Amino acid sequence: MTEAAKESAPARRIPPPVVFLGALVAMGALHQLVPGSEVVPEPWNWLGWVPFGLGFAVAFWVKFRFDRAGTPIRPFEPSTALVTDGLFAWSRNPVYVAMIAALAGIAVVLGTAMPFLVIPVFAWNIQRRFIEAEEPMLEEAFGDEYRAYKARVRRWL
Repeated sequence: MTEAAKESAPARRIPPPVVFLGALVAMGALHQLVPGSEVVPEPWNWLGWVPFGLGFAVAFWVKFRFDRAGTPIRPFEPSTALVTDGLFAWSRNPVYVAMIAALAGIAVVLGTAMPFLVIPVFAWNIQRRFIEAEEPMLEEAFGDEYRAYKARVRRWL
């Protein structure tokens, strides 16, 4: 097992959707307890529902795409197929990008400054606990095919 995979072992107990929900709770708590200044006034804050909805739509599309390819979507389960088309042609991690878009949307809906601080913490957490462990597993499973994919498609966007 690689060093990154060993370091991310606790991530196996807390899947990314739960980390996402925790980030939403943290955003709501910050908004209520220490909101900071208003950065997105009404009615403009309602535009935040667009990236939130798109984030969920992408997550469901990717789940459908993985099911169709016959490979699990859960991190750390052995992958049986390498999906490289559709959204995966632009990002190796479109679900994580979608989660960040959804969080950004909720931050806009809340409209205050402090919830925006959760977004980079969430991205860092996903990078360290999931992506850095998943990539060596995919490289081991798919070898040169994954290395070529990794060379032509960025990790995030």
